[in-house]
Amino acid sequence: MTSLLEPLDKKSAALAFVLGLATILGAWGSQVIGGLVPCELCLEQRMAYYYGLPLLLVVLLAWNRLPLAVWYLAMAIVTAIFVWGTYMGAYHAGVEWGFWPGPTACTGVGDIMDFNSLSDMKPVIGCDVVQFRLFGISLAGYNALISLAIVALLGTSISAQMRGRNRA
Repeated sequence: MTSLLEPLDKKSAALAFVLGLATILGAWGSQVIGGLVPCELCLEQRMAYYYGLPLLLVVLLAWNRLPLAVWYLAMAIVTAIFVWGTYMGAYHAGVEWGFWPGPTACTGVGDIMDFNSLSDMKPVIGCDVVQFRLFGISLAGYNALISLAIVALLGTSISAQMRGRNRA
């Protein structure tokens, strides 16, 4: 008799991938189409998606061909990457709310400039500036929540895999 939990490992990992992909595409869309300018912490938060999603895609594509130890290691690495992403989103949201100061790159302290470089300037947004809120939550806050959901989905996948192996 097949348990309903057995396919949960791949389904939750695939859902984590889709959620992550939609999130990074949304971030790019808010920048390219919406005109929002990412700050240093915004760009740092994207690193979890740039590193975690390709690795998770490899795991999903090679799902039944990976040795179990490699699968667990890869899933642990992806989970750790998104734990870092959760931290970065929460840290950035805390900077936006004024709970703690942001890094110096986000406070306007920078290199000395001369008047010749004024024509090459790009807009700089402080990490404590909220460009968009929905229901009182900034994009950094949503990123923290989404990253936490991805961590939960990956944890569910790992747990379901362990339960499935213990029954076999």
